[in-house]
Amino acid sequence: MMDAVSETSRQSIEAGSKSFAAAARLFDPETRDSARLFYAWCRHCDDVIDGQAGGMGRVEQAGTPAERLAMLERRTREALAGLPQQDPAFAAFARVAAKHRIPPQLPLDILDGFRMDVEERSYATLDELLSYCYGVAGAVGVTMAIVMGVDPEDRAVLDRACDLGLAFQLTNIARDVMDDARLGRVYLPAELFRLPSVTPAFVLDPANRRDVVEATHALLELAERYYASARTGIARLPWRSAWAVAVALRVYREIGKRVRFSPDPWARRLSVPTWRKLWHVGIGAAQPTLYRVVGAPPRTGLWTRPPGRHAA
Repeated sequence: MMDAVSETSRQSIEAGSKSFAAAARLFDPETRDSARLFYAWCRHCDDVIDGQAGGMGRVEQAGTPAERLAMLERRTREALAGLPQQDPAFAAFARVAAKHRIPPQLPLDILDGFRMDVEERSYATLDELLSYCYGVAGAVGVTMAIVMGVDPEDRAVLDRACDLGLAFQLTNIARDVMDDARLGRVYLPAELFRLPSVTPAFVLDPANRRDVVEATHALLELAERYYASARTGIARLPWRSAWAVAVALRVYREIGKRVRFSPDPWARRLSVPTWRKLWHVGIGAAQPTLYRVVGAPPRTGLWTRPPGRHAA
């Protein structure tokens, strides 16, 4: 029977991400519970930064986004230190962090990713964009790998987990180019346009559509390199975890392909139909074995996550 913290975390994932909730069902029960606990914290932080609460409805949060981010960092550090937590999201995080020996740097790196959004940064180069992708997705991938049983000191495997997070985020950015621009955000690096900077108005201007499409395709081609690298890490996971992650990789990669080959990729938000997801679940069961047979491609030329820079 679930306790209150686990049940609240289950409700958070069911309300916040049907895709993540579905993938989590492929985990063994212990890993599934830990994944839900970690997701509850991630979701809570995202909602608080956006001025919402709990993922269960729009409840306005006090203070500026920067002030809310500072509060999240303080409470995260308290949870890492083992201090009692009344908020279910931080109680969940404290539990999963202690159980799996999650290095303090990782959640703080995730909050650094939120900081880049709070500061409304733009990105001149691919390296700058990948640094952002690390915070909001790569560090999440590393943490999830640890939750799945990877040794926190196994940098080789964790770098591959980071690669999967980077690939996911590059795919998200490609899919959401126009939606982000309408919200005043541009993630496409200026160097892809050979310009010093790129504005939302530039992205939205139909006269620039060809350039925007070409830049988006460049991101998706880069994502393919990180997907290829990530497969090696999947082969090192316990089988049920490897299955779940292989399915997620296949689904996200299909989203990228749909963006890449659609004649109008931003007419609506592209997704993968349920029947295709079920097909990926079936095929994904065999993927970890295949990845072990194929072996590990080198990470030559790929962006590598930074060494620790936070104090606990």
